[in-house]
Amino acid sequence: MDTPLQLSTFESEFRVRPDDIDMFQHVHNSKYFDYVLAARYDQMERCYGMAMEKFMERGFGWVVRTAHVDYKRALTMGDHFVVKTGIESIDDKGCRVKFTITNKATKKICCDGWFDYVMIDMATGRGAKIPQDVIDQYLI
Repeated sequence: MDTPLQLSTFESEFRVRPDDIDMFQHVHNSKYFDYVLAARYDQMERCYGMAMEKFMERGFGWVVRTAHVDYKRALTMGDHFVVKTGIESIDDKGCRVKFTITNKATKKICCDGWFDYVMIDMATGRGAKIPQDVIDQYLI
């Protein structure tokens, strides 16, 4: 990703559900990925004003190229938590979204990291150049 940016961050709140729990009685590591993806889906429409459906109408989609998660402490059944995300960098082919997941009761970070997303042309499944109006919409 090219340009580091100081852009807005947004928050989404969730609660740990029974089907998120693994055999060790805490949230399974894969669910943290789901939480970030759910937060981005929520924030794309609510905060950026450009829902995933708008991309799909234009024949585009976003896929994860690389994900990095640093696990710090576990979430458990019924915990309320906040997923905070923001675009860290963006170029004509994709963007890096940083995130933190924080336990709402303890205010402690459960994990943080980043996802590299690539825009694809849904007809071909190949990478696509991000239209300038999309870049402008997300630079808030």
